[in-house]
Amino acid sequence: MLKNVIISQSGGPTPVINNSLRGVIDKLKSYGDKIGTIYAGFHGIEGILKEELLNISAQKDEEISLLRTTPTAGSIGSCRYKLKNNQQEDFLRIIEVFKAHDIGYLFYIGGNDSMDTANKIAIMAKEKGLNLIATGVPKTIDNDVGDQQFKLIDHTPGYGSVAKYWTSYIQNANEENSGSSPSDPVLVLQAMGRKIGFIPAACRLADPFREMPLQIYMTEAKLSLEQLHENVNNSLRKHGRAIVAVGEGIDVGDIGQAKDSFGHTNFSASQTTVAQIVTNYLNEQGLAVRGKARCQVPGTDQRGSINFVSLVDLKEAYELGKKAAIIALEEGSGYMSTIKRKAGSGYEVYYDKVSLDLVANSERTFPQAWLSKNKIDVTDEFVEYAKPLIGGDFVSIPMENGIMRFTKFAPIFATKKLPAYIPCAY
Repeated sequence: MLKNVIISQSGGPTPVINNSLRGVIDKLKSYGDKIGTIYAGFHGIEGILKEELLNISAQKDEEISLLRTTPTAGSIGSCRYKLKNNQQEDFLRIIEVFKAHDIGYLFYIGGNDSMDTANKIAIMAKEKGLNLIATGVPKTIDNDVGDQQFKLIDHTPGYGSVAKYWTSYIQNANEENSGSSPSDPVLVLQAMGRKIGFIPAACRLADPFREMPLQIYMTEAKLSLEQLHENVNNSLRKHGRAIVAVGEGIDVGDIGQAKDSFGHTNFSASQTTVAQIVTNYLNEQGLAVRGKARCQVPGTDQRGSINFVSLVDLKEAYELGKKAAIIALEEGSGYMSTIKRKAGSGYEVYYDKVSLDLVANSERTFPQAWLSKNKIDVTDEFVEYAKPLIGGDFVSIPMENGIMRFTKFAPIFATKKLPAYIPCAY
């Protein structure tokens, strides 16, 4: 009997996450003699728990194709629901849903926490005698999945596009700062990334030859506000202006932190911003030139703007989705598709697999060796690593009547077969 499929995703989305989804779907269709209906857990694991299974097989081919340039998670939804070990009712509910709908394959698109979720489900399914093949598809803008040696995965889909976003953002910010510096000599910009510095580090890609008065502050540098103030004034004395890129997780004291179910600080929901605290501090302590510091805090557009997507990232996200389907159908359960960089001077990659238990809850930090000696910049080695990921040209997006055309799935859901259920953490 043919086995059905569920594809889900969780965590903060990326500009290319839907192209990984498309890659899984496209490749699964080539195994038509082995699989039945393809479903999506609507809003991740929460949709599975609530038996909200969007029928992907019933969708038009055009809508599947448009996933390529449809950003973030609007197509099938995402969530931040953590499956904790003490929530056994949730695990049992998932198994019940899988059995009720003849699910034989689970694909989970996400970061380190999502790989942990997929791994836990795979283990539970085996314990309960369910023949389930669980496969992970990597994504995260933070680039923090994997190991410090970059052996498990070279980079994650989503990071290249956010790096391209910041490359463009810094270029534009430099023009603004240059023009308005007599009155606004300091521009403070806050980048996503919590405690991992790969995103603010990407600001250097806008200025690889270091011609701008750009300073980068990452959590890993562990610099104080006093040191930041001194560095900024040094730049003001030398250049008359300064662009200050700060990671949202640098230590500036209490920001009234709001946290999600995984215990991660949700900076955009906290009471104040790191950039505002830095700006206030600079203005209170005084600048070496006339004028004031001001700040900008890009929000979820960093991970949601398809206009700045990297074509390299887009392609690799799709290929990793396809690879996950191949792994599941030909090699079995308990793996995540991965991308690795070939040795040599040029940029070439290949696609492979790694065990889910190796990447579940993994957290790769920004290498100290890639921090500059003064800790307000990155090395050329980082630039060499990251530059190929942002690609060249900008993407062409399908348009209708002057408006971007994104995927619009029809609300066709599997008929519910089980009693209503309230997830444990609600």
